[in-house]
Amino acid sequence: MKYSIKVNEVRARDGSNIKGFATVVFGDSFKITNIAILENKEKGELFVSMPRYRSNERDEKNSVIYKDVCNPITAEFREELYTNILGAYAKIREPEKAETQTQGKTQEMPEFSVTVTPYEREGSNIKGLARIYFENSFIVNNVNILQGKEKIFVSMPSYKTKQVDENGKPIYQDVCYPVTKDFREKLYNEIIAEYEKAKDKSNEKARENAEQNHGNPDKDKKDTPFR
Repeated sequence: MKYSIKVNEVRARDGSNIKGFATVVFGDSFKITNIAILENKEKGELFVSMPRYRSNERDEKNSVIYKDVCNPITAEFREELYTNILGAYAKIREPEKAETQTQGKTQEMPEFSVTVTPYEREGSNIKGLARIYFENSFIVNNVNILQGKEKIFVSMPSYKTKQVDENGKPIYQDVCYPVTKDFREKLYNEIIAEYEKAKDKSNEKARENAEQNHGNPDKDKKDTPFR
């Protein structure tokens, strides 16, 4: 898969193991931000950590479990991507280099596929959860299909910033998102189309289960003689 990498070094406070942040762009169409470059101080090694979110799950010690928002699917692509990110970080630390470094060659649009699970909960405007697969090498989780005032829309994974809007509400920043208008329309239309298909399939299955458990009312009416 074709992609570019941009890295910025972080002047962290004492005690912090954060050394930098990377941004990856697939083609010139989809951007992943907040990829952390961290230092394992015990081993004296750097490693890459993909953006994460706080889940509702807890481990055996009752600690909150964090999960990756997005991550490489295969071991081969993970090794390639992480090696290139750390390589880009090493280069920006050389004084003669620029503060950012680009790796790889870009292409206009990456190939992708999506899966959608309809989601219904009383009082929630979340109608479905989607996953995006880029060329079977990279997955993006936690893509929401939300109910707006007039129609459904797609919401990419985001995090809460320290900024607030004019009404005092917190501002959220997307972690990963389409860069170009053309790719955004193509991606979002595909997600919504898959949501509609999955919803119809789910409704059909629910109807079939109801008929099996309670009988078909229309059929019962037809077969029952009039008295």
